[in-house]
Amino acid sequence: MASSMRSSLILFFTCSLFLQAAFAEYKVEVKCESLPNGDCAFAISSSGKRCILEKATPEDGVISEYTCKTSEVIVANMREHIESDECMDACGANRNFIGISSDDLLEPQFVSKLCSPSCYRECPNIVDLYFNLAAGEGTYLSELCNNQKKLQSSGAAEDDADAPAPSPSF
Repeated sequence: MASSMRSSLILFFTCSLFLQAAFAEYKVEVKCESLPNGDCAFAISSSGKRCILEKATPEDGVISEYTCKTSEVIVANMREHIESDECMDACGANRNFIGISSDDLLEPQFVSKLCSPSCYRECPNIVDLYFNLAAGEGTYLSELCNNQKKLQSSGAAEDDADAPAPSPSF
């Protein structure tokens, strides 16, 4: 009986090693410079650094195309991630986003989508990026979201003719 149990354990561990080796073969390494431009923005490389879309300037100085580059911005708990279309839509993000900037946080329509439950709860990569960008500007994303909710519930945005109408909440 003991030899039967030992044989079963050996067989189990052998199969486990075989499966690990087989799945390791299918693991895809994400290198920003290898990504197509349409997958670049909001992607995270295997090294944990954010990918950014940048304007490529050839030697003649004329900006003619874009290229995906590895930034120096490190994401704490994510690697090998290409953002889903669902999150891009839910958060109001754009795959043609150039560089990394906090400018979007000044747009009420963007903040409304970013703070929506379908983005804020379901898209940790995008939320993490904008959380850090907001912190770099001396504020917290949660404060921006609370202010956005207050603005929408008070109807203040609708009273201001110059302000764009806020996106509907999800």
